[in-house]
Amino acid sequence: METPRERWVGADAGPIVRPYAVTRGRTRPRGLDVDLVTLLVATGRTPGERVWLSREQRRLLELCRRPSTPADLASDTDLPLRVVQILLADLHQYGLVEEVHQAEPAGRSTGRPDPKILMRVLDELRRL
Repeated sequence: METPRERWVGADAGPIVRPYAVTRGRTRPRGLDVDLVTLLVATGRTPGERVWLSREQRRLLELCRRPSTPADLASDTDLPLRVVQILLADLHQYGLVEEVHQAEPAGRSTGRPDPKILMRVLDELRRL
């Protein structure tokens, strides 16, 4: 009776690492829980002496030099969104990334979206 062979994707694929290995077994972020479109940016601080960043965290930090969303970061790094959210929460906890808060124009603090933007979105959806 033959033993089943391991199936390799190919030499170009590189090593396969399970998502839970990247997040050290965690399935939920500690602290900051960002959604798909939260803008994050690097603070410019350097990690402390006792902070060890994984290769994935260093890549995310590099990409956050410009304001980025978790959805964009997941796409750029080919990591699952939840893994990116967990790693970003770690970076936030270390003080290396922060949320970008956009200021409301004077007199527009209703919390409701701008009707002009909604009309543009609707027009673009109709074009599809």
